[in-house]
Amino acid sequence: MTEQRDHVLMVEDDEDIAFLMRFLLERNGYRVTHAANGREAKEWIDTAAPPALVLLDVMLPYRDGLELLQDIRALPAWRHTPVLMLTAKNREADIVRALELGADDYVVKPFQPDELLARIRRMLRKLKR
Repeated sequence: MTEQRDHVLMVEDDEDIAFLMRFLLERNGYRVTHAANGREAKEWIDTAAPPALVLLDVMLPYRDGLELLQDIRALPAWRHTPVLMLTAKNREADIVRALELGADDYVVKPFQPDELLARIRRMLRKLKR
């Protein structure tokens, strides 16, 4: 993987889930930047180059994931960055709203690690085309 294609921004406020996801991603060759709340994520989005992929929780302190998704889609450099929502919100209305705002995929917690990795790999394959 090249430097850009292996970088994942993970926005997750639950420390246990963040630890698990970081372990899973790093074990599979990805570099992970972790933002623990919406404020940290917003600062990172506003100042850094886009990663290959964003894993984004919906329920976050300070700024929720749907607001961050709108921020990401409003920035020209980030507009085509794949965003995978990873959240406990499982109502159809929440899923539809995230997809309409520009999320590329939506996974409900608790998630299956192999399924999550398969979805990430699928999204990153699309970038190569």
